[in-house]
This record gives sequence, structure tokens and C-alpha cells, in this order.
Amino acid sequence: MKPHKYSWKKYVVLFSVFFLLLPLLTGCWDSREIEKRATILAIGIDMAEPGAENREEEVSHSKKNIPIHDEQMIELSAQIAIPGRIPLGPEIGGGEQNPVLVVRVIGHTIEDCLLTIQQEVAEQIFLGHLRLIILNEQVAREGVSRFNDYLRRNPRIRRTASLVISKEKALTYMKLKPELERVPSLYLAEMVDSLIQLGKFPPSFIGLFWSTLSSQGQEGYLPYFQIKGKSNIQINGLAYFKDDKMVGKTTPNQIGIFMAGIGAGKGGYGVMLKIPEMEQTALVRAVERKTKLKPVFKNGKPHVTLKVHYECEMEEVESTTSSNIGEKDLKKLEKGFSEDIVQNLEELIKETQKEKSDVFGFGEHFRAKHPKYWKEKVKTKERWREIYGDLSYDIKVTTYIRRTGMKAK
Repeated sequence: MKPHKYSWKKYVVLFSVFFLLLPLLTGCWDSREIEKRATILAIGIDMAEPGAENREEEVSHSKKNIPIHDEQMIELSAQIAIPGRIPLGPEIGGGEQNPVLVVRVIGHTIEDCLLTIQQEVAEQIFLGHLRLIILNEQVAREGVSRFNDYLRRNPRIRRTASLVISKEKALTYMKLKPELERVPSLYLAEMVDSLIQLGKFPPSFIGLFWSTLSSQGQEGYLPYFQIKGKSNIQINGLAYFKDDKMVGKTTPNQIGIFMAGIGAGKGGYGVMLKIPEMEQTALVRAVERKTKLKPVFKNGKPHVTLKVHYECEMEEVESTTSSNIGEKDLKKLEKGFSEDIVQNLEELIKETQKEKSDVFGFGEHFRAKHPKYWKEKVKTKERWREIYGDLSYDIKVTTYIRRTGMKAK
């Protein structure tokens, strides 16, 4: 019996399919179980104390043969997840076991410190789940560019990780045991994310911070942490930068004012105001805001016109007599709210102008709307800082209290 004349095509197709599928079988050749990794969840960076060079381990270099730069040494602390102790659901027993191991080392750079940590743990260090990086205020004021190179080059570090500044030593946060969460780093990272969703803080993650540092007309900002009591953490303001160095911070209530200046739409902050001509105070909460910023020229010099409209709710009225508020009183309250925002926004702009830190990004608006002016008169970020220090501006705020609530009679 003669073979079918098309049988050879069948074998060609089978071999082609086999060779196409063969690479898919190698997808797990370098896989590693999560229990076989030293997963770092958070990193804290502090300035090392005097004499730290005497405690430095010769892991990545020799003290005698390799010259080391003159930058001050750092103390890096890391939270490493302990396999089997990270809660995946409701906690049932075993609550006293610590879910993380805190390791602290001395070094010159982040990688230098991580190499030393690797000498102290058996499993390979993994940064794919890094959620939080805490920099002590002293470190931030010295400059963060010395750390950015390693963080930006490492492909396993997510750009959505949180980078924050702390008043206390960063090591203190690594050892905290919050009551609401067993894993401290996860609690702190979720705290930042939740406040952003609630409209109490502008979008802030490490990728956005790097992007801002690279821009020509805006300076960076980061959350500023402070410990309250034994284990409570408060975002105590907003740290703002000049180039890569922290130069100042706001108060907590100025965070909402800053969000109005940059055009963050979602509101979340409340303001306590005295109702004009009445012995009453009212707590008014911003629900939504709309900002229009127009970069223009006034007498030949850069000038910013800022218009902000607030949609608010009446949260509470405090009075020794009656808490009933009429239509006229409501209008007065709206006017008082607007005047308060204008005053606080002007004060915040003046504070940042004193430090020549355009954290609002006014320079980016001029660069986008007036490119010819930017190319001929500004050219560099350093020149814009000088211009921002003397920048003139007009601020107009309007307020509408749309919901006053109900009160049973």
C-alpha cells in the first residue's frame, strides 16, 4: 500500500508545534519558593552615629585598599518577613509571634548595606514586595540623590512604593507594633494610600517623586511622619524639597491648602470657623474643589492667577444658645471660609517662596503655556527658582455649602 502523498506535511506540522511549545516548558527553570526568599517589606535610613566606621563590616570592600567617598555613613534597618507568620486572614491565636525580623547594619550606600544584610541571612534578599522607604529628616535635608540611583536602577522596586520622611529615627518605625495591624510596614503603607483616597493627602509615591525631581518647573514633596503616643503615627505635614534636599515642612492643616494650590479635586479636610456677628462656630468640610491656574505676565513679569471653587458640607455647629443658621448666616460663613483659604494659601506660597521651592509647579505651567519665554528667559531650573522667589500672584476663592444636614426639632 502506497503512503499518502501528504503524510510528510503532517509530520512537519507536529514537529513545528512541538518546537513552538518547547520554550513554554522552561518558564519555571529559575523559580524560587517564597519561603526560600528573604522578602524585605520596608527599609529605614538614618545617619550613622560618630565612630560608625569602626563597626563597619568589610563585605563589599576593604577599608585599607579601596578608597571610600566622604559622604557620611548611613544606618539601614530592614523589615524582613518571617515565612508562615504573615497573616493572610483573621488572626486566630499565635498573636504574640513577631511576623517580621528587623535587621540593622552600617554602610555607605543602600547596596553596600544590603550586601552586609545578605551575609546575615541564609536566603536570597528579595525587594519585589518592598512597600515603604522611610528617610529620617536629617537624611532628607542632606539630600536624597545618593539613594535614588540604586532605587531607580533596581527593576524589582515598584514605582508605587511609598517614600516618606520621619521626624524620629527611621529605625523607630521599623520596631513599631501598631494595634490595628500586625505587620508595621503594611500598616504605614496602607495609611498613606488610605489618606490619599480620603482626600487628605495628594497623590504621593516614589515614581511621582522622581518624576517631579526631573521636571524643570516644580520641586518634590513627600509625607512627613511623626509618632504620637506609643505606637500611633500621624502624617504631621508635607515635607517640601529644593532640588533633592528637604528645606521645610507644612503643618497638618496646610496639606489641604496645598492640595487647593495644585488642583487636587477631592476634598477631605474640615475648617472650624466663627460665624460672623454670632456667638457660634461651625465645622465646614471641603468635599470637592476645582482649581483654575492661569500663568500670565503683569508689567512684563510672570504672574499667576489662581481661582479655587469649593463645594462644602456643614459638619457641626457649636453654640451656647441655638444652632439654627439662616440663609444670611450661611452666606457669611461661605465668605469667611473663602477668606480663610485665601489667607492660608498666601502664607504657604510665601513660605515656599522664601525657600525658593516651587512645590506647586507654577513653573511647569509657564513652561507649557509660554515655551518661548521659558527658552529665552528661564532656560534652567536654577533660574526659575530665582524667579519664583519674587513671583506675584492673585488668589480668588469661592465657596458653596451645598449640604447643611438635618436637625430634629
